[in-house]
Order: sequence, then structure tokens, then C-alpha cells
Amino acid sequence: MIDFSFTENQLAVRDMAREVASKIIIPSIAEYDRKQEMNPALLPAMAEANLLGFCIPEQYGGLGMDYISLGLASEEMEYGDTSARVIISVHVGLFSLPLLTFGSEEQKQKYLTPAAKGEKIATFGLTEPAAGSDVVGLQTTAVKDGDNYILNGEKMWISLADVADQFFIFAWTDLDKKKNRDHSGISCFIVERGWDGLTTGALHGKLGVRAGNTGFISMQDVKVPAENLVHKEGAGFKIAMFCLDQGRYTVAAGSCGLIKSCRDASVKYAKERQTFGVNIEEHQLVKQMIANMEAGYEYSTYLWMKAGWLKNQGKRSTKATSMAKWIACKEAEASAANAVQVHGAYGFSDEYPVERFYRNSKGASIYEGTREIHTIMQADYVLGFRKDKELELDLPKVDQ
Repeated sequence: MIDFSFTENQLAVRDMAREVASKIIIPSIAEYDRKQEMNPALLPAMAEANLLGFCIPEQYGGLGMDYISLGLASEEMEYGDTSARVIISVHVGLFSLPLLTFGSEEQKQKYLTPAAKGEKIATFGLTEPAAGSDVVGLQTTAVKDGDNYILNGEKMWISLADVADQFFIFAWTDLDKKKNRDHSGISCFIVERGWDGLTTGALHGKLGVRAGNTGFISMQDVKVPAENLVHKEGAGFKIAMFCLDQGRYTVAAGSCGLIKSCRDASVKYAKERQTFGVNIEEHQLVKQMIANMEAGYEYSTYLWMKAGWLKNQGKRSTKATSMAKWIACKEAEASAANAVQVHGAYGFSDEYPVERFYRNSKGASIYEGTREIHTIMQADYVLGFRKDKELELDLPKVDQ
């Protein structure tokens, strides 16, 4: 039976994230959003608050917390700004948790421990200029050369690309399977910043998430030691799908933070703004928009919590996570649009935060699986075209 109550430890993680959001993110987010720069104080603050490894076991430098804690932290960070939640998504969801699951003991000691402690920042390199939802369309290759692999290719739209110290990189190791679009020819590697042939750069001019670092990774004859192959050759697609299950979960929970920020900003404005002689909170259509935000927050929260409960049990949660991500992102978009509408002309100005919420909300319907991908996935489950199977490697069951 799913229990929706929170433990003291879960609430402590939520409160840590809330404090970072209120003290570090919210007071300066408008400035950094306008400058399209990442607040340099954010990562150190998150590391100090143990938010970069709180759901990693203590033996690897974390706090040993569970997936519900991960959801709560994601929600609170996105309440501050989407760019802050993205850090948890890629560093924890797309790198650390998959490395915990698939990495060797040596890899965990070398890469997971410093990531959990916040000494090293990590990210995930799957998307390419011509390969997003079409994962097998990626062009990066890894050719075995003695005790090394030689990587060539380019990754695009990578969060923390210009900030991260270590990267999950997905590449074809079987070029014959690449020709046939057989995903069992894809492998996963851990790559370090500073290696010859590896360069990164930042992208600007984004519609939203402007206070976050997004960029590209270019690899030209990058020599990667064979011991940095994750799990085994041909396991890359399976690892990538596991990564996305964790990343999508944080996006779903984070979207609830965005819905809540839209709701709270709208309530505050509705109590201050007057039209036709009364505060606009008295107008029925304004009430309707705020009610829709509240409804979207409530059922989106239940969806990510269901997915988190499954994850805590060590069960495959792809369907539940996909549903949570799809619906929560849709509700975040709708809530942001309504928040702008409640603010009227002021909602069209960066004098108020809702225009930033509106811009930020759009990205989540694209990354971590577009809304169209999730729509098709859910239909395929119902129609019987798709069924979750447990991974060959046991999923980590975490303590609550």
C-alpha cells in the first residue's frame, strides 16, 4: 500500500532544499536569468547542503536517502528556478544513480564518491545534433584500440556541459549494428574533463532555463581507458533508458514545484490587484485559473509519488514515471500560461516572475522525452504493444 506521509528524514531533505532555494536562488534568479548565466554560488551551496548526493548510500559519500526525498528536493529546487532542479536531474538522476546501479566498484569509488560529496560535478551525454528522441540515430563512435577506446562525436543540448568534470557518454562500439540501427551495439563510457580531444561550450539564446548551463561536448580522438566502459559492451541503450527513468522522475517532481510557484505568485497578485472596484481574487474566472493550478499540483504530485514508491521497492517504474513526467509537465505549462493571464499585462514583463515560469515550463515538454513520446508510450502500454520488464541487473532498493 502506498503511504503518502513523509518521514522526518524526508522532510529534512525537503527543508534543506527549501533553504537553498530561498536563500541562494530566489533573491538573485532574475539577475542571472537576464544575464543568461549560472549563479556561481549555487553548486557550492548545494554541495554544502548535501543536495548533490543525498540519495546515494553513505559508503559512497551520500546520505542514503530514498526516491521520495529525491522528488521532494526536486520540487523545492524548481520552486526556486528550473535551472536549479536541472542540476539534481543530471548530476543525481542521470549520472549518480545509474552509476550506482551499473558501475563497477572501482568506478563507484573513483567517480561516484566525489560526485556524491559535490567535489566533482557530473552530467549525461546522449543527445546529439541529429539524435534526440531517436536514440539509435546517434553518430558518436567508440573504437577499441588495445586497452583504450577512441571516441569521436558530438553531443548537443547537454545540461552542465561547460561545468561538469565527468560525463556519461553513449557511443556505438559495434559499427555493423550501427548500420542496422540495432541498439545492442551502443555502449556507455565515463569520460573526464581535461582529456585530450574533449572540448565543451555553452549555448545562449534559449527560450527558458537561462540561468542554467546548457551546451555541447565535442570529442575528437578522445582516448578512454577500457576500465571506463560502464557495465559491458552493448549495455548502453539499457543504461540510457534506466538513466531516463531517473531523470524523468526528477522532472515530474520538479514540475510540481513550478506549478506551486505559479499558484503562489498568482494568489499573491490576485490579492493585491484591483479591477472594477474589487481585488481580482473576487473574479470567478481568476478563481478558476487558480483552482486549475491547485488541481494540477495535487494529481501531478500523486503521480510522481507513485513512481517514487515503486522505485523505493526496487520495481521497474518506466510506465509510472512516464505518466508522471507527461502529466506534470503538461500541467506546469498550463499553470504558467494561467499565471501570466492572471497577471495581465504585467505577466508579459519580467517585472514579475511568471513570464520566467512561462518560458521555463516549455523545455520540460521537450527534454527527457517529448510529450509526444510519452503520449505514444502510454497508449502502447494500454494497447499491449509495450510491457515493462525487470532489468537483468537488479535495481537498487533504497531505505525509506
